[in-house]
Amino acid sequence: MSAFFSTVKQWFTRSPHETRNTNTKTTMTESKHIITRDQHSVSRKDISDNALKVLYRLNKAGYDAFLVGGGVRDILLGLHPKDFDITTNATPEQIRSLFRNSRIIGRRFKLVHIMFGRDIIEVATFRAHCDSNIEQAKEGMILRDNVYGTIEEDAERRDFTVNALYYSVKDFSVHDYCGGLTDLRKRQLRMIGDPETRYREDPVRMLRAVRLATKLNLSIEPKTLEPITKLAPLMEQVPAARLFEEYRKMFLSGKGEDTFKALQELGLLQKLFPATDTLLAEHQDFETFIHAALENTDKRIASDNTVNPAFLIAVFLWQPLLERAHQLETKGMNFNDAFFKSMGYMLSEQSRYISIPKRYSLVIRDIWALQVRLPQRFGKKVWSVLSHPRFRAAYDFLMLRAESDPSLREVADWWTKFQDADKATQQAMLPKNKRRKGKRRRKPKGND
Repeated sequence: MSAFFSTVKQWFTRSPHETRNTNTKTTMTESKHIITRDQHSVSRKDISDNALKVLYRLNKAGYDAFLVGGGVRDILLGLHPKDFDITTNATPEQIRSLFRNSRIIGRRFKLVHIMFGRDIIEVATFRAHCDSNIEQAKEGMILRDNVYGTIEEDAERRDFTVNALYYSVKDFSVHDYCGGLTDLRKRQLRMIGDPETRYREDPVRMLRAVRLATKLNLSIEPKTLEPITKLAPLMEQVPAARLFEEYRKMFLSGKGEDTFKALQELGLLQKLFPATDTLLAEHQDFETFIHAALENTDKRIASDNTVNPAFLIAVFLWQPLLERAHQLETKGMNFNDAFFKSMGYMLSEQSRYISIPKRYSLVIRDIWALQVRLPQRFGKKVWSVLSHPRFRAAYDFLMLRAESDPSLREVADWWTKFQDADKATQQAMLPKNKRRKGKRRRKPKGND
């Protein structure tokens, strides 16, 4: 696999309480360890105040409650997590009764969202092993899973070992049920249980494997990696709306370029953006354009600048849009009609795989439409383009296109100078209107 899956320097020393476990299938009795406060780096100062409030209140009410998953994992890796998930033996209804600022969500598995202004703490009840009460599709995908169990069962039901780490505020200990600490030390991502079975239960786990490996710079354990390419077609079972959220997590986390490469290598990109994947091999400039856009987006995120989910979708579908417009042109339609008609077609086709909310599809349409208007630098058209709400996004899009298409460099440079120039310079940059030849029309006389 590519270099981004390679193992990097180990970040912390193996705890004496850890037991080496290299089997893909994890046995609880072999891996259960309670790591005391003096033997791990998780501290309450690294946890949000709101998450601590939830943990304390659940404990005070007599329930077991733990910080779990990415919050614990990232703190152990020396990172600063933004999301803090909690798991407990309280049912959703019991949690709801403790927090007036909460609501129960979910159909497949009920969760409770506790809201502190814009900050949302997600609380889940311990899940049980698969049994006859869990609704599954014939391919193995879990459809409904509101079956509750113990913390040990909950750990086995989680996807990767590094996400099965639990932190308790009662005694400040970390509970490791699946060898997650060992895998963190080895900088590897390993599935709990049989990888093929777990991917069939929820195909999105394949995307999560790629996302976490690139985000955390982990290698994917060979047995966890091996089934992905074969099982990539299972992505067709996942609702398009759910895949939009996965798209955001994968491409707007600062590792978009590495994620794109991994998805392409593993055959997953074809299930998310099929039109994009098909044309990459045929158009080298299209691939250059995409990687320039991904690199630019990653840099913006690293600098804490805002990014719009619509922008990269506009990039991914740009060449497919041009191809579709060309097909309509060959049938006799003029370019403008073909181009604008193809917009709706491409967005509709893509929404079969990853749904695009209307507020984002409108942005995509604006970015595309302005690509036609930006080269038209005459009179009122210039000012209307410059004042357009999507001008900046469309300009950035044009600049990225110019990196792979030298013929656009002159137009891109002109807009770079024009938008930052003073009024007098801007007027001087505009082409002069040529007078029409022929007899000048007299101004109609009015009645005296």
